[in-house]
Amino acid sequence: MFSLEGMTALVTGASGGIGSSIAVALARQGARIALSGSNGDKLRAFRDQLNEDIGGDHVEITCNLSDTVQVEELVPAAIDTLGKLDILVNNAGITRDGLMMRMKDDDWQSVIDINLSAAFRLMRAATRPMMKAKFGRIVSITSVVGTTGNPGQMNYAAAKSGLVGLSKSLAQELASRNVTVNCVAPGFIRTAMTDVLPDAQKDALNQRIPAGRMGEGQDIGAAVAYLSSKEAGYVTGQTLHVNGGMAMI
Repeated sequence: MFSLEGMTALVTGASGGIGSSIAVALARQGARIALSGSNGDKLRAFRDQLNEDIGGDHVEITCNLSDTVQVEELVPAAIDTLGKLDILVNNAGITRDGLMMRMKDDDWQSVIDINLSAAFRLMRAATRPMMKAKFGRIVSITSVVGTTGNPGQMNYAAAKSGLVGLSKSLAQELASRNVTVNCVAPGFIRTAMTDVLPDAQKDALNQRIPAGRMGEGQDIGAAVAYLSSKEAGYVTGQTLHVNGGMAMI
């Protein structure tokens, strides 16, 4: 795969299933990672595991993305710790599912705040140092439902679709400075949450996927590693769909 030697990255939601796979993929290609999340104990445990398994001097920065002050401080803290910031990966997200007629304002707002507004603030904070360095890679993890929609997930689909529009607009602002802005849209990915589903439900999900199986975290990590590389410098404003053919967009 593509070398990220000498590069640094901030990954949000880094202790979760997809987030940890992204961090591992970037670290294996040589990047030094600042792992961010709201659970300090899980972050520290994952940092220690990452340092032991792959090597390097990876760090953790606890941040509650629902707290605007903490969000505003995250990128400066990453730069202070890492020395610079080459790659920003907006991976953290939450769900508050419910049908429209039953969806509460708080369920709408919390998903928008964490999945979209926090990503906007992090991208805004990363823009100036990346422009000054004349290099940067911003990758946001969206979802296939941001394109297709999904019953019971109006808030989540709206936030993920909003990330795509945000990324396209910022990509046009930053392209001349060698800063690219892209998205990766996972389909069904096997995680601890999907592992506990009944076999019949897993089979029903797999039947919707031409590849016949759910994806793995490393499938998303590989896509992010590519978009983070110097070789992907002519790819910007794009959404890379990783869904086994479930939605051919």
